[in-house]
Amino acid sequence: MANSKSRIWELDALRGVCILCVIVVHFLFDLSFFWGFQLTLPAWYVFLQEYGGAIFVLLSGCCATLGTRSMRRGCIVFAAGMLITGVTYGMYRLGMSGADVVVKFGVLHLLGVCMMLYPLFKKLPPVQAALFLYKENGRMVHQYQLNGYNIVLDTCSGSIHVVDEVAYDIIALYPDHTADEIVSAMMEKYGEREDVTEQDLRDCIADVEALKKAGKLYTPDTFADMAGTFKERSGDVVKALCLHVAHTCNLNCSYCFASQGKYHGDRALMSFEVGKQALDFLMDHSGSRTNLEVDFFGGEPLMNWDVGKQLVEYARSVEKERGKNFRFTLTTNGMLIDDDVIDFANREMSNVVLSLDGRKEIHDRLRVDYAGNGSYERIVPKFQKLVEARGNKNYYMRGTFTHANPDFTKDLFHMADLGFTELSMEPVVCAPDDPAALTAEDLEIVKDPYELLAKDMLRREKEGKPITFYHYMLDLTGGPCIYKRISGCGSGTEYMAVTPWGDLYPCHQFVGEEAYKLGDIWNGVTNTALREEFRSCNAYARPECNDCWAKLYCSGGCAANAFHATGSIRGVYEAGCELFRKRIECAIMMKVAEASANG
Repeated sequence: MANSKSRIWELDALRGVCILCVIVVHFLFDLSFFWGFQLTLPAWYVFLQEYGGAIFVLLSGCCATLGTRSMRRGCIVFAAGMLITGVTYGMYRLGMSGADVVVKFGVLHLLGVCMMLYPLFKKLPPVQAALFLYKENGRMVHQYQLNGYNIVLDTCSGSIHVVDEVAYDIIALYPDHTADEIVSAMMEKYGEREDVTEQDLRDCIADVEALKKAGKLYTPDTFADMAGTFKERSGDVVKALCLHVAHTCNLNCSYCFASQGKYHGDRALMSFEVGKQALDFLMDHSGSRTNLEVDFFGGEPLMNWDVGKQLVEYARSVEKERGKNFRFTLTTNGMLIDDDVIDFANREMSNVVLSLDGRKEIHDRLRVDYAGNGSYERIVPKFQKLVEARGNKNYYMRGTFTHANPDFTKDLFHMADLGFTELSMEPVVCAPDDPAALTAEDLEIVKDPYELLAKDMLRREKEGKPITFYHYMLDLTGGPCIYKRISGCGSGTEYMAVTPWGDLYPCHQFVGEEAYKLGDIWNGVTNTALREEFRSCNAYARPECNDCWAKLYCSGGCAANAFHATGSIRGVYEAGCELFRKRIECAIMMKVAEASANG
């Protein structure tokens, strides 16, 4: 405060309590994270973890406005924050912690910056200050040109506008220029056109202003406060399990993160007893949710197919009694598909995911058996037979493209020529020094195939021979609610993977990483701190995502991809982000083209 006599003791007392609470939270976290104590954390811990820091920041902000020498004090606080950054970075470099422990911009950094900026805002009239903040928060507009369309996406409202080139340029200038400046710039560029007059330009600017007032352009981001609330409201409900029924595989794919199904551990097959307990765990922890998802995964799940069938039969025998409905998915490399598998899968599996990387020379380069022989010739006829018998039920041909085939559209078109219409192709995620890893040059090449694919899909649609590409499936009118778009896939909270021994992991890509073990199917989630860490992963959890126009489409991205690329689930897999943005641009363009074709 200005002086010791004018201090408000109530604020000082509340700040003191908050500081003590923060110390307790950090102490309990350190016991779990650094020293491996298995703690069952009480509800008050979760509350303090989520809101304690925010309350402290709020109180400190109030106190900062009542004191003097804000700039000097802000520099001191920011310096303290940088000291913490240095210490945590040193711990990371010394191997004492992971990259996610490095405090790049924490509470002290935030307070320091705000205290240094306060004298500036203090001099501004309240209205001007509010407008400044609004402008900075309200510019989540993305413009791009693709396939002859000028597309404008207003991220926070979800509105998509298709405009001519003049309106496109006006929208780009609008946030930072006056109407007179915009008119002058447009007349200089388009003045020779008879259809562009000053009045036309001012009418267009008025239209942009009307869209802004209607909440369809330059919409402010009001969703940050919702981040994490969806997962909080869902409590500890589990809706889906990935059952690793076989930690073994009959192929030896060089890029496989599972390492021949072993996941850096022992080969194993899940027993019926473990699988049954996993299904019981899912039903017991699903709350009021009716529809439950179960994936049969591996390794290669068909190497333990009898147990898989038994588990389906058990689930069907109890689901009505328990008020549940199971939806099963099978993911297979196809080597062991036979008539029995086809009949059972087409009867009981809501979806089947079939692994095929495309052209024979591409597929057989990496997807080989232990003798080094390619698998293409053996699996394609089986896949064709299964899909033909499947009728209208869901399936996906899922491929992985690597450094060997950044022109992956050739592989997708090859799959289509084989008669497969439901397609997916994922970029490989592996260490940068892996021969299969995508290079910077590959990433530039890949963007063109994505555009080529979108245009070709539109052509096929016109010819009455449509194909579906998983990453272009986009519902602009009836898609996920805003809470789901913010919170993401639910790995580590709503969705978990189960090993053959009954251990629980956040998803299949974390299996074998002991630091990411959540618990087991008998005792439930015992590593509650880890679950809360995954619960906090959302579209607003990473500073790098703040200004990304695609954040409400990716929900912050895949935690597993971030982990494998950076060593932290709070990291950013930049190559994946770049490709995701390109896919969304293509998907939106296709929706625009479809709308144009329908009038």
